[in-house]
Amino acid sequence: MKVETGYIYHIKDEFFDKINDKGLMINHENGHARPTYFTIKDKNILWFIPLSSKIEKYQFIVDKKLKKYGSCKSILIREIAGKKVVILLQNAFPTLEKYIDHPHIINGKPLKVIDSLKNEILFDFKYLLALKTTGKNLFFTDIDKIKNQMLEELEISKK
Repeated sequence: MKVETGYIYHIKDEFFDKINDKGLMINHENGHARPTYFTIKDKNILWFIPLSSKIEKYQFIVDKKLKKYGSCKSILIREIAGKKVVILLQNAFPTLEKYIDHPHIINGKPLKVIDSLKNEILFDFKYLLALKTTGKNLFFTDIDKIKNQMLEELEISKK
């Protein structure tokens, strides 16, 4: 499978079974494969950013952050494929291609986010990573620990 930045994917349960991080969102809810993930390809590592349909829940949080800080780069509420969704950059995590279950399909084609939104997500994600290097970590998961685990898996698979 060719994995590209800006497409939406589903992840295998195997990843969640392997990675024990309480900051990860659950993979299944009421028998549905959820959430879907916006994907960023970074060499051999993929960054998955969960999408949620819980607009009201997150709108409250965004409004609070906007009032307090004047901006909110950790949660975006935008439209993807004609539906309002929450893009949870704060819940991003690294993974590997082998943990992708399947692309999210609409009308028989893999779902790709429009370029302007893709660029906004990439900009905000890089901003959050840069903040993390200065000691301000807004990520809910231990992205360093998970990334190291994924890199170790890559090394083992090369042997």
